[in-house]
Amino acid sequence: MTEAMKFWIQEVNVDGYRCDVAGFVPVDFWNQVREELDEIKPVFMLAEWEMRDLHAKAFDMTYAWSWQEAMHHVVKHEGDLYKLFVYYSWNESAYPKEAYRMTFVTNHDMNAWEGTMYERYGDGLEPAIVLSIVGEGMPMMYNGQEAGNSKRLAFFEKDPIQWQPHKFTDLYTRYFSLLETNTALWRGKHGATMQRVWNTQPDQVLSFVRQNEKDKVFAIFNFSSEKKDVSFEGSLHQGDYVEFETGKTLSITQDYSTSLGPWEYKIFFTQ
Repeated sequence: MTEAMKFWIQEVNVDGYRCDVAGFVPVDFWNQVREELDEIKPVFMLAEWEMRDLHAKAFDMTYAWSWQEAMHHVVKHEGDLYKLFVYYSWNESAYPKEAYRMTFVTNHDMNAWEGTMYERYGDGLEPAIVLSIVGEGMPMMYNGQEAGNSKRLAFFEKDPIQWQPHKFTDLYTRYFSLLETNTALWRGKHGATMQRVWNTQPDQVLSFVRQNEKDKVFAIFNFSSEKKDVSFEGSLHQGDYVEFETGKTLSITQDYSTSLGPWEYKIFFTQ
């Protein structure tokens, strides 16, 4: 297996591998193969698994299965953010800062066996996608999401995606552009840690700041089907911002309050 992986690096110049069910293979093997691959050229390794030790030497990125499970719980229960906070706390304390954790709302397994992204998330799909991008983690866009694919793709046979204009095309394009240019949103050791901003609707509304010496993002998500009027505690959220969706500039002070419609989110960033 090592020789086969080296072949594709040497002869085809691939940049790395996504390793299926990586946890079923001994970590010692992955550590050794990574060392031998890097002797040929630096590679990028993604494990379809969620285990801290895979990051020690072998893998750059692992699937954040627990993030997806927590996010699905939040949407289905219209709040109850506890599991999401547990994930972020665990990820920060247990995983090395340089580890990339892949955040996603769907993938090939889920789409085929558990339901489409619409079936699983309903009206909470869009804010879940946006959180996967502006929160900590490396966002994954599964094939067809940008075209609004609404069918369960066949798993073991050809099942063409209907490519079409869709609002998610624009959503992903704009937010990936923000991700690229705003250094607070960068990944692993290069990005800023999420800091919770306490608010008056803590069971349904998630609010946080990510900031470094250059950039700052203040994000608010209403994970419920009801309108929420919300204000915030402390001073962490204060600053002069641009609202991402509208392009309007505003100064957010300590007494700032806002209303969010069902499943609405607001993203503010500094220029």
